[in-house]
Amino acid sequence: MKLSGIGMGTWAMGDNLNKKNDEISALRYGLDNGLTIIDTAEMYGEGKSEKLVGEAIKGYDRSKIYLISKFYPYHATPELERKSLEASLDRLGTDYLDLYLLHWRGNHRLSDTIYGLEQLKKEGLIHEWGVSNFDTSDMEELTSLENGNNCFANEDLYNLDHRGVEYDLLPWQEKKNINFIGYSPFNSGSGNSIRITQNLKIVARNHNVTPHQIMLAWAIRNKNVLSIPKAASIKHMEDNIKALDIELTEDDLRLINADFPKPVAKQPLDVI
Repeated sequence: MKLSGIGMGTWAMGDNLNKKNDEISALRYGLDNGLTIIDTAEMYGEGKSEKLVGEAIKGYDRSKIYLISKFYPYHATPELERKSLEASLDRLGTDYLDLYLLHWRGNHRLSDTIYGLEQLKKEGLIHEWGVSNFDTSDMEELTSLENGNNCFANEDLYNLDHRGVEYDLLPWQEKKNINFIGYSPFNSGSGNSIRITQNLKIVARNHNVTPHQIMLAWAIRNKNVLSIPKAASIKHMEDNIKALDIELTEDDLRLINADFPKPVAKQPLDVI
C-alpha cells in the first residue's frame, strides 16, 4: 500500500474540553468527505488525543479508517511496546492499528524494538510498523537489521521551511519503497509559522485559494508523500480537503522555490 495525499493530524487535540466538540466534528467531517487516515500518538496529551479520536470514529466502519499511532522511545522494548499498544487500543476503542510508529529514536536497541513490533504484527494487533523522526543514517541502520526492511513508513517534519529531507532521505525512501509521511505542513507546531511571501500570495491568487492551501498542495505535489495537517475545526478541515484538487504548475513551483529554495547539501534533520 502506498500512503499519499492528506491525513488528519491530532497533535494537542483533546487537551481543551471547550474545544472537544469542534475537534470531534472536524475529524468526522474529514471522514465524511473522503479522508481516511488519522495520525495520533500516546504522547499527545498523554492519551487525550487518542481518546478523542476513539470518540470521533465511534459508529464508523473501522475497516475504512487507517489509524496511525506512536509510542514513546522509552517504551521501545517488546514488553513495553505491548503495554503501550494495549493502552492505545483501549483509548481508541479498536482492536488493531493500521500503523504503529516509534515516535523518535531513544536508547533502546533497534533490534529489540523491531522484534517486539514484529510479534505484535504476527498477532494482528498492528498491520504495519514504522518510525518517526529518523534521518537517512538511522534508516540505513534500521534496515540493515533483521526484519528491518519490514519498516513500512518514516514520519518526519516536512514543509516549505524544512525541505532538507528532499536532499537524501526522501529519495532514499522512495528507492527502498518505504512510505514518507510529512508532519506539520504549516510549521504551526514550532510556534514559528511559515511566512506568507508575495510569491505565495501570487500563486494562491492564481488558483483562487489561500496561501495555506498552497503550502499543503506543495507538500503533496510528490505523490509519494502523505502530509498530516492538523485541523481542529470544520472550516480548516474543509480548506485542507480542497487542497487535494490544486495542481501546481512549473511556474508556480518556480515562484515558490525562489522564496523557499531546494536543499543543495545535506542538512541536519529538523524535528519539532
